Amino acid sequence: MLKNKVAVIYGAGGGIGSAVAHAFAREGATLFLTGRRRAPVEAVANEIGSTGGSAEAAEVDALDEQAVDKHLQSVADKAGRVDISFNAVGIPGTKFLGVPLIDLDVEQFSLPITIYTTSYFLTARMAARRMVANRSGVIMTATTQHSRMGIPLSGGYGPAMAAEEALTRVLSAELAPQGIRVVGLRPQAIPETSTLKEAFEARASTSGMTWEQFQEILASKTHTRRLMTLAEVANVAVFMASDKASGMTGTIVNLTMGSLDD
Repeated sequence: MLKNKVAVIYGAGGGIGSAVAHAFAREGATLFLTGRRRAPVEAVANEIGSTGGSAEAAEVDALDEQAVDKHLQSVADKAGRVDISFNAVGIPGTKFLGVPLIDLDVEQFSLPITIYTTSYFLTARMAARRMVANRSGVIMTATTQHSRMGIPLSGGYGPAMAAEEALTRVLSAELAPQGIRVVGLRPQAIPETSTLKEAFEARASTSGMTWEQFQEILASKTHTRRLMTLAEVANVAVFMASDKASGMTGTIVNLTMGSLDD
C-alpha cells in the first residue's frame, strides 16, 4: 500500500513510532527514522533492514527547527521527495502525571503542551514546504482520548492532545487545497507503551491497584472489553498514509474501541 512512498517518522524509537515504522516498511515505504536519542532509533532501523526493508536512522530533536529542516533537506536530496511525515514524539509523564492541578506548577503544566504542539508544528510545517512542490503528501500525528475526556491527574497532557487535534484541522484547512492531507490517530490505551505504564504508576501508590486490575478497568470501558494493540494502531496508520485514504483529511480517526463516542 505504500510502495515507492518516502516516509519520515519522528519519535521512531518509541512504542507507536516503532510499530508504525515496521508496518510502513512491510508495505513498501522507504523510511527515514528519527529521535532525540540515536540508539533506539537505530535499533528499529536495523530490525527493518534485517527483514529486507529500507530504513535510515538519524538523531533529530523535533523541537530544534534547524535540525528538522536540515534532516528533511537531506531526505529530499537522497530520496527526491517527502511523501509522509508521521509525528510520534512523546515525553515521559513522570513530571506531571499523578499530580492534582491545584498542586501543579506552571512549568509542569505547560511542559507537555509546549513539547507536543511545538514538535508537531515544526515537523508538519517543514514537511509541508517540501510537499507543496509535488502537490502531494500526508502529514500525520497520534493523540489520545485525553483530548476529548476529562481524565484526572493528567496535568497538561489533555490540553496538549486537544491542541494537536486542533492543529491537525487547521493544517488541513490550509494545506488540503494544495494536495496535502493532514490526519491523526486517537488510539485507546495500549499496554505495550511506556505511556500507559507511567499512568498506572502515577496512580498505583494511592489506589493500591495492580497492573492487571488497572488494565481490566480500562478495558471494561470499551465495547470490545479489551485494550488496543500497537499492531492495530500501525495497521490503521498504513491505510491513512496510503492513497486509499485519499478522501480523508482534517480529521482524527477514533481508535478508542467504543470508549469514546464521536
